Amino acid sequence: MRVLIAESDLFISSPLIRMLRNASYTVDHATSGSDTINMLKYYDYDLLITEMSLEDMEGHDIIRQIRRAQITTPIMVISTLMQPQAKVMAFAAGADDYVIKPYDNDELLARVQALMRRAHGFAEPRIKVGPLELDLSSRMISIDGQFLHLTSKEYAIMELLIVRRGAILTKDTFLNHLYGGIDEPEMKIIDVFICKLRRKLQRFGAGHMITTVWGRGYILAEEPEQPASPALSSSTHAAPNLREAI
Repeated sequence: MRVLIAESDLFISSPLIRMLRNASYTVDHATSGSDTINMLKYYDYDLLITEMSLEDMEGHDIIRQIRRAQITTPIMVISTLMQPQAKVMAFAAGADDYVIKPYDNDELLARVQALMRRAHGFAEPRIKVGPLELDLSSRMISIDGQFLHLTSKEYAIMELLIVRRGAILTKDTFLNHLYGGIDEPEMKIIDVFICKLRRKLQRFGAGHMITTVWGRGYILAEEPEQPASPALSSSTHAAPNLREAI
């Protein structure tokens, strides 16, 4: 999952960025309201976390402009302002959550996960696709109850495939999700990641779940096409011999 943090002072936002990255989130940083709005327009984010005041505009003005641009990314406001009126203004502008500093890290992560679940239409933290199960709270993936050992990049790809199951995802989408336009490697790296993931899934008999859509990208099908059974295959090949014998 990918998060954008809007904060004028990088020193202040560094602990939050570090915490989210340690929790395996891809995190980008914007220092101004205009940069925040432009990044949300051109990149696909799962959450915006913003201060109530940036260097060029107030937080509620940023939120209002984001919503006017028909950007539906969930927005969490983090602020030292405790007055009810500050919260009312943020929610009225289009914010989805309001967290007061100082905050508890575990509570903040729980709120982040809850916002992302609701944004993707999931009431529960666990998402099942066939034998695969994604736990958004623990950020773990299992197959028929067996934990799947993945690198951070492999997890990010599988998470995206599961959350958007049934949708064709382009290589550009994966690159954007993994690297956010910063120091992106060549596009063929996605093929390498997918190949490694298929090998790991195949150990559990699920290597066929990630399907290539030639010229477009990859898809995780909810009901992947199963290979023909050996019995059916052998009976099909036996038919010509039977006709020849007759």
